[in-house]
Amino acid sequence: MLLFSLKLLGWLLAHTPELLLRALAAGFGDFLFFCLPRRRRLVLSNLHHAFPAQPVTWHRAIGRESCRRMIETALLSLATPYLSADRLREIVSVSPEMLAAYALHQTNPAATLICSPHLAYWEAQTSQPLVVPGPFPEFGIIFRPLDNPAANAFVTASRERFGMKLLSRKEGFAEALKILRRQGFVGVLFDQNAGLQGALTTLFGRVCSTTELPGLMAEKFSARVYGIFPRRRAFWRVEVGAHLIATGGTTESVTLGLNRWLEQLLAGDDNLCASWLWAHDRWRNQDIPQKRFRLEAKRDLLAADLAARGLPALPRRTRIFVRLPNWLGDVVMALPLLRALRTSRPDAELILVGKKPFLALVESWGVADRTLALPPQGLGYFPFFRRLRAEYPDVWLLFTNSFRGDLEAWLTGCRQRFGLVRPGKRRPLLSHAYVVPADFNERTHHQLELWENFLRHFGLNAPADRTPVESKIENHNSIIGLIPGSENTPAKRWPVAHWRALIAAHPTTRFVLFGTANDTPITSAIAAGFAPTQVEDLAGRTSLPDYCARLRACRLLVTNDTGGMHLANALGVPLLALFGPTNPLRTGPVFSGPTRLLQPPACPPTGGGNLADLAPETASAALHELLATPRS
Repeated sequence: MLLFSLKLLGWLLAHTPELLLRALAAGFGDFLFFCLPRRRRLVLSNLHHAFPAQPVTWHRAIGRESCRRMIETALLSLATPYLSADRLREIVSVSPEMLAAYALHQTNPAATLICSPHLAYWEAQTSQPLVVPGPFPEFGIIFRPLDNPAANAFVTASRERFGMKLLSRKEGFAEALKILRRQGFVGVLFDQNAGLQGALTTLFGRVCSTTELPGLMAEKFSARVYGIFPRRRAFWRVEVGAHLIATGGTTESVTLGLNRWLEQLLAGDDNLCASWLWAHDRWRNQDIPQKRFRLEAKRDLLAADLAARGLPALPRRTRIFVRLPNWLGDVVMALPLLRALRTSRPDAELILVGKKPFLALVESWGVADRTLALPPQGLGYFPFFRRLRAEYPDVWLLFTNSFRGDLEAWLTGCRQRFGLVRPGKRRPLLSHAYVVPADFNERTHHQLELWENFLRHFGLNAPADRTPVESKIENHNSIIGLIPGSENTPAKRWPVAHWRALIAAHPTTRFVLFGTANDTPITSAIAAGFAPTQVEDLAGRTSLPDYCARLRACRLLVTNDTGGMHLANALGVPLLALFGPTNPLRTGPVFSGPTRLLQPPACPPTGGGNLADLAPETASAALHELLATPRS
C-alpha cells in the first residue's frame, strides 16, 4: 500500500502544472512555518544561535523560505521517478566548478569524495550524468535505505536509471571502498548529528557531533575532497556546484575542514542559507537529556578545532539558564554544582536567574556569564519570562521546587526544563524530571548530595568543587563575628541571654553582630550594656558585598543555622555553627573551610533538639579551642 501510494503521488506530481506545484510548495511550507509552533521555534532558534548578529526579520525570512524549499525538495523527490530525461535536463544544470572537477578527473584520475551537507534538492545529484558532457565517471552515493524493502527497491532503481549507483549504508559500504580504490567518485552526506559515533566539533560556534566517515575514506585513499551544493535558481531549477576543500588529508583535517567550509558557504550566501534544512535539530547530540550536562562523543576534536580557528577557548553558545534558590544559604550551597557545570559544559553560557540582592555575590564567584534579577511581584512578573523567549534558551535548570518557578521556565519557551521531583509530588511543567528514589533518606543525606545526584542523572561529569571562594582573609585575630538571627525560623535562634553570656565570658575580645534589618531587635538586645568598642552592631547596616567584606575580617564566626553561616563557610571563615531543631546532616556547611558544629545535649545527629539547651559554657569552651588553632 505504501509503495502504491508513493507511485501514485509521484506520478500525479510529475504531471501537475508547475504553477500549481509552486502554490503547493508555498502553501505547505508556510503551514510548516506558521502553523506548527514547535517546528517554527526550532527553525528560528537554530538561525538565532547560528547568526546572532542578524535581525529577527532576517531569521524569519530565511526560516520561512527554508521550510518552503524543504517542501519543494519533497515534491521533487516524489516526482523524479516519473520525470523524463528531457524534463530533468531542464531542472538540473552543473556549475563550471563541478564541470572542472570532472575534467580534472579525466586528465588526472584519483579517488574523489563528493561531500553533501543537508541542503535542499539533494535529488539533483543523481541526474548529473544527463548534463555532464563526455564520459561520466564511476559514481556511487552512500544513502540511508528506507525501512520498507519494496519502497526502497523502487526508489533505488529510479535514482540509478542515469548511471549513478546508490549504496546502502548497511550493505553498500564495501562497494564504496572498491569504487574509491578504482579511483571513482563516492558521494557521502556529512552530518553534524552523528550522536555518540561522531567526533566533537563546532558548527557556528556550537558543539556538535560530526560524522568522520568522509575523513576516514579521504585519508585511506588519499582522495580529493569536494563539497557539493545544489543552488536553487528558481522553482525546480537547480545548479549543482562544488568546491574543492583544501585539507591536510587526515581524518581530523577533513572533518574540521568540511564544517568550516559549510559555515562559510551558508554565511556568505543567503540563497544557499535558505536551502539548508534549518527545521532539523542540527545540534541534537548535545541535546540528549541523559547527557545534557556533559560533552560526549566517540572522539573529541574540540582542541584541534579551536586551534584551526585560532580560538583560545570554546565559544559559549549553548544557553543554560539556572533558576537559583530563593534563600541565601541555598544559593551558596549551589555554588559547588555551578562550578561543576561550568567545567562539564565549557561551551555553555550560564545565565543565573535569582533575587536581585544575591546577584552581586553570585557575580563575584566568576561562574556566571550573565545574571538576571527576578522582577518585582506584580502584573509584570510573568511577562518578564515570556519576553525571554526571544533569547531561545536551550536549557532551564531549576534549583527551586515550586509551581511558580516551573511556570517561569515554561513561559520562556525553553524545550528542556530540568528539576527534581519528590515521591508523591507532581511537577507537570517540567520536561525532564529527576525523581528522588524512594530509598533516598533526605534526613541522612545533604541537600548538596541530592542536587548532585539530580545533575549527574542528566550527565554532569565534573566533581562538585567544595573549596572556599578564593579571597583575601584579613588577619584581625581579635574580631569574632556573631549571627544571632534567623530570617525564617525563630526556633533556630540561640537565646539572647546565651549570646550575652558568651560575650561576657570574653571581655577582652571584640565582637561584631551581623544580621538583617529584621534582626535588629535581637542584636540590640544582645549589645545592650556592652561598650561599643567591644560589641559593634551591624544588623541591617550592610549591603551583601559589605557583609562579605566584614565576614572576611573575622577571626571566627559563631552562628545559628542561617544563610550567613553558609556564606561565611564559602568565604573560608572558620565557623562555630549552632544547630538545634534543624538537621546538620542535611543543611550543614558544605565547603572545606574550618568548621565545628555544636548541638544540644542528647540531640540526634539529624537534629530536633532545643537550642536553648545548648549551654553558653559549651559554646565558650569550643570558641576557646578554635581560637587556639592557628589560622592558615
